[in-house]
Amino acid sequence: MSKGESEPTAPAGADWREQVRNARRTRTRARNIRKAARHAMPWWRRVFPTWRMVLSTLLTMVLLIVAAFVALYVTVPVPGPNAAAVSQSNIYYYADGTEIGRTGPVNRASLPLSEISVNVQHAVVAAEDRTFYSNQGVDAQGILRAAWNTVTGKGLQGGSTITQQYVRSYYLDPEQTLERKLKEAVIAIKVSQTQSKDAIMAGYLNTSYFGRNAYGIKAAAQAYFGVRASQLTVGQSAYLAALLKAPSVYDVSTATPAHRAAAVARWNYVLDAMADLGYLSSRERATTVFPALRPPSPTPGVGGQAGYLIDIARRYLIDHDILDEAMLGAGGWQITTTFVKKNQDALGAAVTKVLRQLPDTRKARYIRLGAASVDPSTGKIVAAYGGPDYAARPYNDATRHDLQAGSTFKPFDLAAALQHGATTQDHHAITPRTRYDGTSRRCVTGLPARLHYCPPNEDDVDYGPISLRTAMMKSVNAVYAQVGADAGLADVRRAAIAAGLPADTPDMGATPALTLGVATPSPLDMAGAYATFDNHGKRILPWSVQTLTRNNKTYELPRHRAVQAFSRATADQVTSVLKGVVSANGTGYLATALGRPAAGKTGTTDSNLSAWFVGYTPQLSTSVAMFAENPTTHTRIPLGEAAGIRRVNGGSYPTRIWTTYMAAALKGRPVQDFHLIVPTPATHAPRTPAGTHASPTPAQTTAPTHESTSTPPPSPTAPATPTPTTVTPSTITPTTPPTITPVPTTTTPPPDPTSTAPPVSGNSTDDTG
Repeated sequence: MSKGESEPTAPAGADWREQVRNARRTRTRARNIRKAARHAMPWWRRVFPTWRMVLSTLLTMVLLIVAAFVALYVTVPVPGPNAAAVSQSNIYYYADGTEIGRTGPVNRASLPLSEISVNVQHAVVAAEDRTFYSNQGVDAQGILRAAWNTVTGKGLQGGSTITQQYVRSYYLDPEQTLERKLKEAVIAIKVSQTQSKDAIMAGYLNTSYFGRNAYGIKAAAQAYFGVRASQLTVGQSAYLAALLKAPSVYDVSTATPAHRAAAVARWNYVLDAMADLGYLSSRERATTVFPALRPPSPTPGVGGQAGYLIDIARRYLIDHDILDEAMLGAGGWQITTTFVKKNQDALGAAVTKVLRQLPDTRKARYIRLGAASVDPSTGKIVAAYGGPDYAARPYNDATRHDLQAGSTFKPFDLAAALQHGATTQDHHAITPRTRYDGTSRRCVTGLPARLHYCPPNEDDVDYGPISLRTAMMKSVNAVYAQVGADAGLADVRRAAIAAGLPADTPDMGATPALTLGVATPSPLDMAGAYATFDNHGKRILPWSVQTLTRNNKTYELPRHRAVQAFSRATADQVTSVLKGVVSANGTGYLATALGRPAAGKTGTTDSNLSAWFVGYTPQLSTSVAMFAENPTTHTRIPLGEAAGIRRVNGGSYPTRIWTTYMAAALKGRPVQDFHLIVPTPATHAPRTPAGTHASPTPAQTTAPTHESTSTPPPSPTAPATPTPTTVTPSTITPTTPPTITPVPTTTTPPPDPTSTAPPVSGNSTDDTG
């Protein structure tokens, strides 16, 4: 190569390709190094992501949430007042579209904050939003909790600030959606930025619902205390603030004892919070007494039976998180219920007709009655009786939870035993034919340690060996207390809940006394629970609202699916046994006048404080509960004392009302059978009475059979009476049995079914049929 000539170089394309190959080799080596390093890690380091991955994911999520919130903040304006801020009525309809009633004009009037007692302002801050004067309109934790509740199907619960509640009632439509909740938060922030805290407080107090058809603090002060809003005391203010959580529950003038206690507890909570925030001195807190309330005034449009039906429908909407009290109280809703006018008229007429047959005594006017009727195939509540006139007595006896169920609870004892294949103390399978010792005051065996229970039968009658079928017909306490123990007290409680009784029913703990009905379900609860047996073990909880519309928009309602609570064999056997109660030899024999296949159970509770009949045909399940109460002191009076007779049994007036109503409600409808499929024993060898120590008999085999419902099941013939072993009760009695005055052991013959006089028997303080 001559001097001055340049050295030849590789083509440019070759250099580029070599660089690419080198880069690939470098990346491959790096990837292999990372793989080798990862395989060298412990297993737990390989399973979990690195902190860089976690941090980047969290940052991405935070950025997305912030971006979404900013977009909402920019795009969501503060709207004008919604229809909730305008006076409107709610209209309730029967199932056929006939109007039941309307809540009347909204009782609302606004006041400037200067005319509202500062005690009220402090009380609502203490009760609803302790950070009201420092927050920016929202509580982040509350928003997250409400969003989670909505996503998980628990409804919009808690966490809202006073500003959010004001926005919800004044600006937004009451939709139960996550989108509405987010809009509520955004608008609350904007309102907090554009309005003063005093303006927000005034708006909140003027739009809140306090119950008694009172919207706003001015109407509430008049409705509850008859004073101006500026004159409200500390105690009165704390009570009104307590009402905001649940106005209908915390109105002590109409509440049950349990709800009265809850209202007082909520009132104390508000006062304690006021003291914690410095609004009350310790001396003021200690000297504040619970205020006296005015009796409620009649609500326009809800007189007579209408108010009780409206109460059931509105409670359904609130309890199922479809609407809250403020949303419903805003007005403008059209609510079509499940109530059938024919049935409702028939139930009211039946109650009026039978109660007129009561002796004309001074205390007869204290007698009250609750009833409910349910379609077992759909769960629809077709009729209810809560009292004579809601305007005069605004407390719904159809839904109250302070009446002991008595012997109407015994079918749950039987269902628990049959469903779980329970055995007697001598290890025989329990069936309706199983014989038990029906000796009055016989102590229950097989109870948990230190529990003793020796219940008497009605009038202390001894029945000796008796089958479960006959014991249900005669309502023998000694037998079904033992059945409950054999089935297991916890399983008895679970059976009642499976049938449809609420788990929080008062006094429904797993105690020996539960077997004989110390629990206090409502008449509506009992109608629904017996409907489960009627529907061959399929439970559909009672419901009362079919359609819900507002401003031409229809809102979605919960679906009502049947749940198989019991096997068909269990449910049909219970029905078969309860058919015997509605027979010439049963305590519910008056119901045979219906002339249709029917099943049911009577109940007469301790000291004759309530009397029940719960029964059903294939088309309807209906519950009737009767009691007497002093209207001034709200103390219970024995029914016999109020009626001027020795005792009112469940088989008397309650059964008559049931029969009269069912005859009218089912008039024109075809007579239907139950179509029961029940196991039938292959052998008819008698059982040894449960609880005795006689030698066990061979186990019986069963096979399914279709039972005709045209005639009542035969009563089995009692075998030779064995000598039962009596167990001496201990002095330890965690559940106190009724106090008994011994009476001669005599059997009272059943009254004449054609007689118009109620069956009367000797005095007793027993839980009876």
